[in-house]
Amino acid sequence: MGTYIGHTSEEGRQQLLIDHLKGASLLAERFASIFDAAEWGKMAGLYHDIGKYSAAFQQRILEEGPRVDHSTAGALLMKKIKNVPLAFCIASHHSGLLNTGTRLSKADDGTLKGRLKKELKGKLDYSAYRQELPEPLPIRKAPAFLYGKDRFYYSFFIRMLFSCLVDADFLDTEQFVNAGKVQRGGFATMQELHDLFFAYYATFGEPTTPINQKRQEIYQQCLDAAEKEPGMFSLTVPTGGGKTLSSLAFALKHAVKYKKQRIIYIIPYTSIIEQTADIFRNILGDGNVIEHHMNVDYDKDDNKEDNDKKEDDGLNRKKLATENWDAPVIVTTNVQFFESLFAAKTSRCRKVHNIANSVLIFDEAQMLPEPYLRPCIRSIGELVANYRCTAVLCTATQPSLETYFSQIGEGLKVREICPDTQGLYEFFRRVTYRFMDVDSLESLAAQLKEHEQVLCVTNSKKDARDLYQMMAGDGCYHLSTFMYPAHRRRVLAIIRQRLKDGLPCRVISTSLIQAGVDVDFPVVYREIAGLDSIIQTGGRCNREGKQRTEDSTVYIYDLHKPMNRIPAFVRRPIEITQMVAKHHADIASAESIKAYFDQLHYTIGEDQLDSKNILKRLEGNTPDFTEIAKDFKLIEEDSRPVFIPVDDDLDNQKILTQLIASVCNRSILRKANQYMVSVYENQFEKLWETNKLDALDLGLYVLKDPAVYDPDTGLVVNMEDGIGIFL
Repeated sequence: MGTYIGHTSEEGRQQLLIDHLKGASLLAERFASIFDAAEWGKMAGLYHDIGKYSAAFQQRILEEGPRVDHSTAGALLMKKIKNVPLAFCIASHHSGLLNTGTRLSKADDGTLKGRLKKELKGKLDYSAYRQELPEPLPIRKAPAFLYGKDRFYYSFFIRMLFSCLVDADFLDTEQFVNAGKVQRGGFATMQELHDLFFAYYATFGEPTTPINQKRQEIYQQCLDAAEKEPGMFSLTVPTGGGKTLSSLAFALKHAVKYKKQRIIYIIPYTSIIEQTADIFRNILGDGNVIEHHMNVDYDKDDNKEDNDKKEDDGLNRKKLATENWDAPVIVTTNVQFFESLFAAKTSRCRKVHNIANSVLIFDEAQMLPEPYLRPCIRSIGELVANYRCTAVLCTATQPSLETYFSQIGEGLKVREICPDTQGLYEFFRRVTYRFMDVDSLESLAAQLKEHEQVLCVTNSKKDARDLYQMMAGDGCYHLSTFMYPAHRRRVLAIIRQRLKDGLPCRVISTSLIQAGVDVDFPVVYREIAGLDSIIQTGGRCNREGKQRTEDSTVYIYDLHKPMNRIPAFVRRPIEITQMVAKHHADIASAESIKAYFDQLHYTIGEDQLDSKNILKRLEGNTPDFTEIAKDFKLIEEDSRPVFIPVDDDLDNQKILTQLIASVCNRSILRKANQYMVSVYENQFEKLWETNKLDALDLGLYVLKDPAVYDPDTGLVVNMEDGIGIFL
C-alpha cells in the first residue's frame, strides 16, 4: 500500500500517487459542486491518473524510462461504467479536449473512440489501482439540465467537467512541486469589495446638477435591479450616463446577495479594458482586480532594485490568477472569454469552471462578433440557465439580442434595468447628427481646416493617411493601427492635453478611437458606416456636455465610393444605416437603433451569425472539440506581427535584444506587443520582398529599414482600396 509514485520534484521528493488522486479529487469535487456535479468531479479526480499504476509509468518516473500514455487507462475505466463525459475528460487531461471519432477510428488516431480501443497489457497494465482505490460505480444522478432535449448542454457540461479536472490536477501538482510555498488567493472577499465600493461612492455626496442627478437615478435603478433574481439583464444607457460605476454597483450588490463567487467584465477592446481596470483598481484596490488580455504583464522586473517581497507576492498572485481566474474581479476581452469557452487546450480551458456562479458584465455588447454571434449568445445562455451566472448586456447602443436568448429557453428573458431608454437618450443627447455629401478628400480636408479642434474618423487606413497628409501641420495628428500601441498612447496623451489647453487639435483617425477612448471634441466628422459605429464616434463629441447640443455636430459624410469595391462586411452596415435614416428623422433614437440591428441580423441571415457552423457541430452526439477550437477564432489570423525598433527607447532596445537572442517567454512577448504592428499577408509580402524585414523566432519579424516607419503615421505599406479597412 502507498508505494506507487505520482510525481517527483527537482530536489528528489516524491508524491504518492494515491495522495495526488485524493487531493485532485477533493478539489474537482468542490469545483463541480457549483453546478450540482460534485460526484462527477470527485470521480474525475480520483481516477484521472490510474494509468500511473502501470509498471511502465513507475519505470518512467523512477528510472527516467520512456514516455507513457497514462491518460487512456482512466478513460477505459469510465467506458466500463458507460460514463462518456468522464471518459472524455480523463482521456483529454494532458492532450486537450479530443475529437470524438467514429466506430472506424483507430487506436492511434488521437480521437476518444480511437483511444478507447487501446489494449493496455503487460507493462501498461494498470490494474494495481485496485490496491488503493475502490471500483468506480455508475453515477445515478446527473444535473437536471442534462435531461433536456438540446444536445449543446452535453458538450458544455463536458467542457465544464474538464476544466474542473485540469485545474484540480494543476493545483495539487503545483502545491507538491513547490512544497506548498505557492501562495494563491489572498484577495478581498466580495463583502469587503462591496463595502469598499459603497464607502467610495458615499464620498460623492448628494448630486446637485441635473446630469449628476440623472446618473444617480440610473445608479439607484441598478441597485434596485441587483435585488432581483439572477438571470439575464440589459443596461442600456447612453454615453455619459455613468454605466461603469452603476454596473459595478449592480454587480457587487447582486454578488453579495446571491453569493456569486466573482465578477467578470468582458470588454471588446484593450483600450477600454485599461481604462475600466484603472477605475476599478482605484476603488477596490490594485491587488483585487485582475486584467487578462494580451497586453497585460504581471511578471516582476528583475532589473528594478526597488522590488520588494510584498510587491513580488502581489504580482505573482495576479499572474497565477490569470491561469484559472481565481480572483474576485476579472477584466478581460471578448476574445479571451469566448475563445476559452470553445477551446480545447488545457491552459485555455482551465479557467472555465470559475466562470460558473459569477456576475458577467458584457460591456459594449453590440460588439459581439457577427460571424460567431449565435454561439456566443448560446454560451451566455448556458452559463445563465445552468451554471448560476447572472449576465448584463451593457451598452449605449443595445443590439436586438432578446430574440436569440428567448430561442434558448423561456427562463432567459432579458430584463432592462433602466426601462425608459428613449427618455435617457433624450436627456443625454449631446450632439446633433447631420448627413452631408463630400466630393473628394481634398474638399473634406478644406472643411476640417476651418475648425480649431476637430476629429475625423475614416473607414480605411488609406483614407486616414491620405487625409492626414493633406492636413499635416502644427496641431494635426493621425491615429491608426499602423502605429504601434505605445506610439498611439503617446499621441493620444498629446491630443488630450491640447484639447484640455484649448490649443488647435485636428485628429484624423480610423475607428480605433470611437470605442471607449476618452477624448472630447467640439465637432466630429464620421464617414458613413454602421449606425452603432456612428453613435460610438458621436460619443467623442461634446463628451463632457460643455456645449449646447445644437452647437455640437457630428457630420456623417459620404464620399459615394463604388459599393462593389467595398467589402461586404463594411458595405452591409452602410446600406442599412442609409435605409434607417430614410425612415427615422432621429438616427440616434432607441427606435432607430433597434431597427438598425433588427435589419442587420435579418440581412446577414441566421447561417452567417454562426459562420463556422459551431452550434450544429456541438449539438450532435459526437462533438469534435479539437476541430471546433481551431475554427472558433474571433480574430482571424490573417496578419503577421512586425516589431518596430525605436532607437531612443531603452525598453524597446532591450526587448529587441532579447528577441534577437531568442529569449521569447510570455513576459517578453507581452512587452513586445507594445511595439508591434500587424499587417495583412499581402502587405507583409511587399515588405518581405523589398528586404524591409528580418525574420526572428516564433514567427516574429523586425523592421530593419527605419524609413518604412513614419513618425506621424506609422508603418508605410502598400495600401490599395479596400485594404486596411477600419482600424
